[in-house]
Amino acid sequence: MDAKIYDLINDQINKELYSAYLYLSIADYYADAGLDGYANFYQIQAQEERDHALIFRKYLLENDEVPQLKAIDAPDKTFEGFMEPLQAAYEHEQYVTSLIDNIYKAALEVNDYRACQFLQWFIDEQMEEEDTARDMITKMELFGDDRHSLYELDAKLQGRTYQAPSKLA
Repeated sequence: MDAKIYDLINDQINKELYSAYLYLSIADYYADAGLDGYANFYQIQAQEERDHALIFRKYLLENDEVPQLKAIDAPDKTFEGFMEPLQAAYEHEQYVTSLIDNIYKAALEVNDYRACQFLQWFIDEQMEEEDTARDMITKMELFGDDRHSLYELDAKLQGRTYQAPSKLA
């Protein structure tokens, strides 16, 4: 494996684990505010991000590369109001999309088509993640000021259950 591709994928493991930490902090914010459905949604998001890290780790191992785990930064965001965590999540998903795109571009530059094929799942996943994050913002904009509607949104999110994001996990 090309050294640059290895470094980018190895770094992505850390970025995905940071994403899990960020989403746990968002889950904690909503749990503290009494919005258990939103807390549930972001706790499951954290589980998915952890799975993403494990998928990248597995890819390295399957390609005879040893992952080098690094320290995970603590989330540095604080939130005021129910909209801020949603906006932070959307911005973070856009950032993760840019990271995946950069790995894909680097893989193309060195003709690492196996990595490109592997990364295609993440490209598709990021499109879905950004769409979901935008939808969460839209719904909060539309209904978040009405307590009854917010209660309904929260109740709907409480029903979300964890499913492994891919057979790759």
